[in-house]
Amino acid sequence: MTAFRYRRAALALTAAAVLPLTLTACGGDDSSSDAAADKSSSAPAEDKSSAPAEGTPADGPFGPACATVPKDGAGSFDGMAQDPVATAASNNPALSTLVTAVKKAGLVDTLNNAQNITVFAPTNDAFAKIPKADLDKVLADKEMLTNILTYHVVGEKLSPTQLESGTYDTLQKSSLTTKGSGENYTVNDTSKVVCGNVPTANATVYIVDTVLMPKS
Repeated sequence: MTAFRYRRAALALTAAAVLPLTLTACGGDDSSSDAAADKSSSAPAEDKSSAPAEGTPADGPFGPACATVPKDGAGSFDGMAQDPVATAASNNPALSTLVTAVKKAGLVDTLNNAQNITVFAPTNDAFAKIPKADLDKVLADKEMLTNILTYHVVGEKLSPTQLESGTYDTLQKSSLTTKGSGENYTVNDTSKVVCGNVPTANATVYIVDTVLMPKS
């Protein structure tokens, strides 16, 4: 009996010693779980922002031909923003034919001195679509040339949103129509904007791939 009592007492002591350790271990696990939960809840949420949805008008210059604009200097976007529109165009190699035409028509000062206008500027490739004999004839006829060039100018600054569906009077006194969304716009259903929303000191420029012809 005495040996049995000793054995029971030893077991009781062992249990008393082990129990706090077990509780401590369990407490440690809970603490770790809580810490992990706190860490998870306090971690910043994953940024799920994305590029503007297709169809959303661009804030700055847009379009495939914008990649050909010089990165710096007078012909860059920053450089063009400092100059009036005819001067800005003269610094863009892709618009050299247009600049030649503007000079032949005597419209440099007219465009540079105008305020808050929009210019639909045909690229060299746009002029190249016109048979050479016809283009030479137009360039040699100041009245006809002026008629065509002023048809590319609207007397207000147009944002991409305004191009979604609009009809606008031109300096030539007839109207042009625009439609599209996002970064895809056409003028008169035929001429595509290839680099749009380009700022100059006095105008917004939309570079187009086809020369616009007056309706009347």
